[in-house]
Amino acid sequence: MGAVAICGTIMVADVQIRLGLLAFGSALVFFSLVLLINDQLKARQQNAARQSVIALVEQDPSPSFLADSEGRIIRRNDRAAERFRDINVETLGRVFSEMFANPSAVMFRIQNKALALGSAREDIVTRKGHVRLSVNAVDDTAFLWRLEDLSDRMGVGRSADALSLPMLTAGPSGTVLYMNEAFRRLLGGRVKNLESVFSELPIVSGQVHHVLCESGEKACLVAEVPSHGGRSEIYLLPSDTVSDGLAVQTEWAAIEELPVPLLKIALDGEVLSSNREARILLDHKIGAGTRISDLIEGLGRPLNDWITETYHGKIPSAPQYLQSVNDDRETFLQVSLNPAGQTNEPHVIAVLKDVTEYKNLEQQFVQSQKMQAIGQLAGGVAHDFNNLLTAISGHCDLLLLRHDRGDSDYSDLVQIHQNANRAGALVGQLLAYSRKQNLQLEVLDLRNTLADSTHLLNRLVGERITLTLDHDPGLDPIRADKRQLEQVLMNLVVNARDAMPEGGSIRIETENTVLTEGLTRDRVTVPPGKYVVLRVHDTGTGISEDKRAKIFEPFWTTKKIGEGTGLGLSTAYGIIKQTSGYIFVDSTVGVGTSFSILIPSHDGPIPIVETTPVVEHVMTSKSDGVVLLVEDEAPVRAFASRALRLRGFTVLEAESAEAALSMLEDSDLVVDLFLTDVIMPGKDGPTWVKEALQDRPNAKVVFVSGYAEEAFGEAQKSIPNSVFLPKPFSLKELTKTVHGQLH
Repeated sequence: MGAVAICGTIMVADVQIRLGLLAFGSALVFFSLVLLINDQLKARQQNAARQSVIALVEQDPSPSFLADSEGRIIRRNDRAAERFRDINVETLGRVFSEMFANPSAVMFRIQNKALALGSAREDIVTRKGHVRLSVNAVDDTAFLWRLEDLSDRMGVGRSADALSLPMLTAGPSGTVLYMNEAFRRLLGGRVKNLESVFSELPIVSGQVHHVLCESGEKACLVAEVPSHGGRSEIYLLPSDTVSDGLAVQTEWAAIEELPVPLLKIALDGEVLSSNREARILLDHKIGAGTRISDLIEGLGRPLNDWITETYHGKIPSAPQYLQSVNDDRETFLQVSLNPAGQTNEPHVIAVLKDVTEYKNLEQQFVQSQKMQAIGQLAGGVAHDFNNLLTAISGHCDLLLLRHDRGDSDYSDLVQIHQNANRAGALVGQLLAYSRKQNLQLEVLDLRNTLADSTHLLNRLVGERITLTLDHDPGLDPIRADKRQLEQVLMNLVVNARDAMPEGGSIRIETENTVLTEGLTRDRVTVPPGKYVVLRVHDTGTGISEDKRAKIFEPFWTTKKIGEGTGLGLSTAYGIIKQTSGYIFVDSTVGVGTSFSILIPSHDGPIPIVETTPVVEHVMTSKSDGVVLLVEDEAPVRAFASRALRLRGFTVLEAESAEAALSMLEDSDLVVDLFLTDVIMPGKDGPTWVKEALQDRPNAKVVFVSGYAEEAFGEAQKSIPNSVFLPKPFSLKELTKTVHGQLH
């Protein structure tokens, strides 16, 4: 633009305009040159930094890699090429996958720490032993990764003898495997087990224990660091309570390199000092003026009160389970406080321990119990609720038969009927989550199912969102409930729409896949086999890592009150699991979310269903058939008997199985069909029907229940000429089922 403005001065006659164009063009050219020079200088600086790192890496005795922010390898040293033979591997994720599982998550966590702190490290247990993975940020786009074998780590080899802090290594049975020089001087020699070191066991990290020293018992602040093979490293930390008789360095610098996260905290909550392990664990740059409340939360009362009361001995110094203040991920900590310092500088030493894995396991256990309880509750509530809904909607159907559309009460009855159906759908969601929903399984071509739903889905997403479908042309058939599968798809699309308030795109894909070996992720293993994959991608706000573990929980939602029940994804989860499928979610905050559903392929052709016109059978004769109705719920029995009589059936009623069998003792009584509830006090439906069929083998049977069919499916299969009708059912569904059995 600057060059064009300068050239344009030739074509302008006015002197002032010419001068203005010349000044404007010159300024643009000048600023462009400045930006170009700045970019070149920055590129040269980055290149020089990388060349320096490359030169350093070449001399490193440990495997080292220079990689970009996406994990693509820029350079590797000879030691790395030696250890990892396949030099054609271009990403660190592929390299590290040979050593430990899920390397992407580990790399993401460590790299984020390096961006925040400049460097980070993590000790990892591999199949071949312990390694330390460290990373340093070279610039915003390049990172130096280094693998260090921990066979020579402090506490295992003789290097621990140089440590001024007393330290020992103990085996899982309490045998002392190693003791450094400082500990040997303290005890007056080597000992064989922990019982000869401490007066009380077991050791609690962060607590004061009495050490059996050569000069007598001394109270010592103890830190325990778990190691591989069930071993543990035990350190005696510097404290005023152990200063006499211990040849240790009491300055904070003595524990800067100690592999135990430690904080020195004043009584007003200010963090006076921290060691490197604490800074890495808390993922914070702890500077002057940092307060403990900036780093830790979850006590339920002010942290300052806890610190002050612990220092003055008003409460026991028991460990507390708290949470790190971190927006990126959940980190749970066990925090132990120990009084320290003179009266002129009172403070406490906080010993931290990462218990995230333990808390996650605990949460999973509690979650599984909660899910089991909700599932049992859903099944029990659904049975009683479906009886009520059957009576409400059934009697509403009877009233609608006596009212024309022009009647003033007709619209009120329609509202009652519609809301009863909505209540039934809500119960269905609970049953779907608990995997007790009644599924009508059929062989489907997923492409046809999606094509039938496209019009409805386009209406759901609105005009600001683009919906596209991409199908595998040779897609295998599946066996599923079409109606329930459409419900799953609708729930996923609605959630994707809500994640894009400003608009975006949703892409639905289908494809065949073959798993030659089991796929393990999200604590689930998908067995090998042929699967049809359905994916729903969106370009929405994404789901953070801590929320992804909760999205399939019932009643958990990120939406505002009134915008959702929190049952959409839990319903989808239950339906897919009941279809023998699997559902997974992948998401990146700010990029989008992708749900993947794997359903086993069905071996066999898709049956061709020929549509034939349905002929309504008009039933007016009282001799159309004799039905024995057995139902313990009086409102349901009243509705069913009236509905069947209106359609021309002769109905005999019984409130229990025992009453029904008593009626059937009359050999002259003719019964064409048994209509019975499954779960009743006394004998259940299948039991009494089997007894009745011994004398009346030609009688047809219709079972009704608010529970899922699979709850008694095997018992039903053993009874000939029987069908199942789930509650709640309408007048039309009841009469159609009974008529279908008799004709």
